[in-house]
Amino acid sequence: MKQKMKQNKTRLPFRRGIFGTKTKKAVLKDLQLNHAAYFLVLPVIIYFFLFHYLPMGGVLMAFQDFSVRRGIFGSRWLGFEHFVRFFNSVYFWRLLRNTLLISFYGLVFSFPLPIVFALCLNEVKNKKFKKTVQTISYLPYFISVVVVVSILIDFTKSQGILTKLAGFFGDKGGALISRPEWFRTLYVGSNMWQHLGYNSIIFMAALSGIDPELYEAAWIDGAGRWKQTLHVTLPGIASTIVILLILRLGQIMSVGFEKTILMYSPATYETADVISSYTYRVGVIDNNYSYSTAVNLFNSAINFLMLIGANKISRKFSETSLW
Repeated sequence: MKQKMKQNKTRLPFRRGIFGTKTKKAVLKDLQLNHAAYFLVLPVIIYFFLFHYLPMGGVLMAFQDFSVRRGIFGSRWLGFEHFVRFFNSVYFWRLLRNTLLISFYGLVFSFPLPIVFALCLNEVKNKKFKKTVQTISYLPYFISVVVVVSILIDFTKSQGILTKLAGFFGDKGGALISRPEWFRTLYVGSNMWQHLGYNSIIFMAALSGIDPELYEAAWIDGAGRWKQTLHVTLPGIASTIVILLILRLGQIMSVGFEKTILMYSPATYETADVISSYTYRVGVIDNNYSYSTAVNLFNSAINFLMLIGANKISRKFSETSLW
């Protein structure tokens, strides 16, 4: 018994996880064997370190009265004062409501549409027609946001085609782009048009990975195309849908400011102003860096909590999760 304990004690230093002697030797050996691969990935590591991890030090500005002259380490510490100011602001609930509603509408309408589009294309047997439709659907994604918004503004002016179409169905309010009640519809609708084809790529890839023999077995059992879709196709891409849904929920507060500031005006602030556009105005235009950093940090914290929660729920009720 004592001899076994001595043997265990002598083996203990070699079982220290990532800091163990064996692990260090394995890492060094792997570096020597695959030095070319590590050299290729080095620019990517440097990029993420410089532009994604190093700037995280700027989060300290959220707790300071930041001064460009004094820098991060010389500015006066304020603690949570900026957060309290934001929570007590008259704009807080409006910003939170607009951000959540636009994200929710995007999740409800924009997320399922590429799945339906991919399922429909998967049923097309004419390869030439299928590739043509795919190519046409991808094209809007590569159009600049500035161009998309310019087209949208032209179509929703007082004499624009969409304004006239809305008037044909009984709307008499005038230009759609200057009306608060139409902002979310235009924002989400243009996003659906622009990202439909591109977002369907990953679902098309998942559909191509389903074993054809499963369809043959379902057909032998008497299943038609609709039942094959329900019992073979959808279960085959379910894991992909869940993973993308988790990632989407982790971006629930991330409504891009670029398109928002191009589309909105003071007349539509009531429904158009979101946290990211407010951060842009306060931080870049008003030069209030500490306050804007605090607002953005709050936004990122909510996204992080949503991602953790969605992943935990998915892991509890299914076998699919990010970690």
